[in-house]
Amino acid sequence: MSEWWSIEVFDASELPARRWKDSYQDDLTEAALTNGAIEWAWHEHRYGVVFEVLFDSEAQWEVFRALPAVRSALDGAPDPVNGLIIYRGRGGGSGPRKPRKPKPAPGASAVELPEPAEERVLHLSGVAPPGQVEVL
Repeated sequence: MSEWWSIEVFDASELPARRWKDSYQDDLTEAALTNGAIEWAWHEHRYGVVFEVLFDSEAQWEVFRALPAVRSALDGAPDPVNGLIIYRGRGGGSGPRKPRKPKPAPGASAVELPEPAEERVLHLSGVAPPGQVEVL
């Protein structure tokens, strides 16, 4: 069964991921095609880039991943420690392979509201200014 794999590279403060893509896209695409990739795609986002590649088997992916050109490209990422993610599946906002099941709502799915407070009413007609005696 064919599997998609993604290499996601995020922008760094000193180097945008788009420049990384411009430097390594030919090497990565050629390495993928010569090692059995069925499809591939590049996506640019406001936070970085994603290289998606489809292989027939995980073994082909592992061979691709171990190539010197691929390892060099991954090492050349703007932030190889915090700005590089490699994972199975389509990249970016494509979502999980299996949809999430909704969790049951707790109780009536609402927070209990407090009871209305008793209204305070002031009768201003029976109030005298300070220092004067109130006449009833």
